[in-house]
Amino acid sequence: MAESLLLAGRVSDARRALERLRERLGANRAVLALSVARLGDGIGNSILIIVIPLYVARLPAPWFPLPRSVLVGILIALYGLVNSAAQPLTGALSDWTGRRKLFIQLGLAVMACATAAFVLATRYRDLLVIRAFQGIGFALTIPASMAIMTAVTERKTRGGAMGVFTTFRMIGFAVGPLIGGLVQVHFGFAAAFLTGTGFLVAGLVAVQAWVEDPPAGRDEAAAGGEFRVFDTGLLSGGLLALGGAMFVMAAAIAMMSTLENAFNERLHQSAIGFGVAFSALTVSRLVSQVPLGSLSDRLGRRPLIIAGLLFLAPTTALLGVAASTLQLTGVRLAQGLASAAVAAPAFALAGDLSTVGGEGRQLSVLTMGFGLGIALGPLLAGLLALVSFETPFLLGAALALIAAWIVYRYAPETRGERADA
Repeated sequence: MAESLLLAGRVSDARRALERLRERLGANRAVLALSVARLGDGIGNSILIIVIPLYVARLPAPWFPLPRSVLVGILIALYGLVNSAAQPLTGALSDWTGRRKLFIQLGLAVMACATAAFVLATRYRDLLVIRAFQGIGFALTIPASMAIMTAVTERKTRGGAMGVFTTFRMIGFAVGPLIGGLVQVHFGFAAAFLTGTGFLVAGLVAVQAWVEDPPAGRDEAAAGGEFRVFDTGLLSGGLLALGGAMFVMAAAIAMMSTLENAFNERLHQSAIGFGVAFSALTVSRLVSQVPLGSLSDRLGRRPLIIAGLLFLAPTTALLGVAASTLQLTGVRLAQGLASAAVAAPAFALAGDLSTVGGEGRQLSVLTMGFGLGIALGPLLAGLLALVSFETPFLLGAALALIAAWIVYRYAPETRGERADA
């Protein structure tokens, strides 16, 4: 009996400690529900990071007589360009209708269908069409997701909440490349694409089951009012600076994806080895994102963003000189720490600066920046690698230093201001 009472007491203490941690991080039910739903999305999308470069090598491309690295860069760039171009419209529509959950569901459904369609591709041009539809699907989901996150969090704990949200996505992005590499090596391309489709469908089911739209009062200022895709009154120098920082961060961490074949040849590694190294960044972010997001609630958003960009510069440059899979993995771990110091604090700061009814369009500045970085980083890497293998990574390092100065100059600090609901 005494042992049972002691065990019950320990369980109760553990629950109270977990509840205090959850409150300190701002991880309320809505945050956790959306984070779990995005886990499936992250796995389904990141499987393609490993598989697409290998798939391009086996498909004929008679209309595109270009080097393989450039063809891969175009595919990755197309996805980012389409989703970035569409986000102002999808963000404005989600603001206007207030139907955030519906947009997330539609986007996941489009991405799932497009991922399954890879199995039917017979030419490189087929991949272009599929990637465009994937970009549209992502554009439907991300502004609505970030708008919900802003609506259901408070300023005093928003950094921690954004850290939790991005950590769950990072779990997906860490596991996805490993799953993609293993499934492709042992079961082939079709199995890899259908596995990605399955995880996207699982994310859609999770959204239906657990995610709810914010209270109507949050969106009544926009819903049913005048529809505007671009509203300059919603923009500021701070938001644009944060969008630029997200662009540089995304470009720097995505550059190596288009050079998978070159890395494998230089380091004498397989797709699994590249997948391990590539996933190291997301593992690092998985460990550091929540603590750094929570730290921004106490120390301020801007110092962490600037520090992250300054650290991003050398870690990006070192990618070009890694001499083994182990070294490449270590550099990616460090790069992940740098990107974690940028991501959650930047989204939290943008949430602090947003206005009710405009969150979709305002947060889309950052998600557009991220999408453009994911698009142009690999494309630039594929082109600049024709000059030398190290050149794209040196450019990424220089851009990180410039972005750090822009954030220092133009982004405000919201720490110490009155907390909003």
